[in-house]
Amino acid sequence: MDVDAQAVETRRRCGEGGLVKRSFRKILVIQTAFIGDAILTLPLIQVLKRTNPGSIIDVVVVPRSAELFHNHPAISTIIEYDKRGQDRGLGRFLSLLGQLRQSSYDLAVIPHRSLRSALLAALTGVPIRVGFDTSAGRLLFTRSARYRKEIHEIERNLSLLAPIEISFQGRELPKVYPSSEDIIAVDEILRKDAIDPERKMIALAPGTIWNTKRWLKERFTELGSLCVENGCSVVLIGGPEDRPLCKEIHESIRHHSVANVCGRLSLLQSAALLKRCRALVSNDSAPMHLAVAMGTPVVAIFGATVPAFGFAPYGEKDIVIETLGLSCRPCSIHGGEKCPIETFECMKNISSQRVYRDVERLLQ
Repeated sequence: MDVDAQAVETRRRCGEGGLVKRSFRKILVIQTAFIGDAILTLPLIQVLKRTNPGSIIDVVVVPRSAELFHNHPAISTIIEYDKRGQDRGLGRFLSLLGQLRQSSYDLAVIPHRSLRSALLAALTGVPIRVGFDTSAGRLLFTRSARYRKEIHEIERNLSLLAPIEISFQGRELPKVYPSSEDIIAVDEILRKDAIDPERKMIALAPGTIWNTKRWLKERFTELGSLCVENGCSVVLIGGPEDRPLCKEIHESIRHHSVANVCGRLSLLQSAALLKRCRALVSNDSAPMHLAVAMGTPVVAIFGATVPAFGFAPYGEKDIVIETLGLSCRPCSIHGGEKCPIETFECMKNISSQRVYRDVERLLQ
C-alpha cells in the first residue's frame, strides 16, 4: 500500500470525528541549531511520541544542546553531530550517514531549515521526510509545511505534523528532565553559597551572544539589589561565556543573598535550579525557554528583536517587556554587536523599577 493509500485507510479507520493520525515505527528528528531552538523542538517530539506510543524516536543534535534531551521519556537515542567542531567535514558526515542508514527510519522530521539537515535525511534513505517550505533543502523533502512567521516557534514546529496526517490541537510546553544527581548538585551549590532556602529565589540571566539583545548591566545590578532589599535571594545564571558579566553584577550588588552560579552548572543542573526559583528575568535567550520547560514564570526583556518573531517565552504567566513605538525595531532577526543608530533606546528606556514591578506580580 503506498503512502497516499495508507492515509486514506487511516482516515477511514478513525472515522470523521476521530483523531486522524499516522503510525510510524522509527522516527528521526534532526535539529542541529542553538540551545533555545532545541528546547522549542521538544513539544514536537513529545506529541510524536504520544501519537505513536510504540515508536522509537532518535534525535540528531549538536553536542552543546545534547544534554537537554537526556532522561526524556519520548527519546530513545541522542546522536551528537558537532557540525562546526570536530565532526566538521565530509568524512564525519558520511560516517553519520552510514550510522543512520542502519536504523531504517520510516519518518524523518526536520525542523532545522538548513540544506545539510535536509541532505542528511535524504541520503539516509528515509522514505517520508518532512520539513518547512522555506528550508534551503525543501526539494529534498517528500512532504512540507508552510513556515508561518506569525505564530510561535513551538506552534510552527507542531505544524510539521499536519503533512503526515497527525492532527494536534492545544498547547504543548517543552519538558526537560534533570536527574536526581543534578538536583543534589544544585542543592549543594546553594548550600555552599549560603543561600537561605526560606527566601524566595529569583534567577537573573543577563547574558546573550548578541549585544543588542542584552539589557544594560547596570539595570541588572539595580534589579538584583531591589530583589534582595525586598526579601528575595538572587542567583545569576549563564554559560561560561557570561562569567565576566555575571561576576561584575555579583560584585556590584554586594549582598550575601546573591549567588553567582554562572558557568558552574550543566544545562540540566541549570534546569533544576530554575525549578527552585519563583521567577526568571532574562534577555531574549535560551534560559527563558529552559525556565518555561521547568514551569518557572519568566520576565523576558526584548530589545533588538521582537516577540512577533515567534521566540517569546511560552508559559501562561510569562511577561514580555519591550519598548514599543520605536520605528527602528526590530533592527535584525538575531540581534547585532551594536545599535545601528547608536541610541540603544530599546533597552535604555526599560528601567529596573519597571522590571521589578513585573517580578512582584509573579511573586504574588
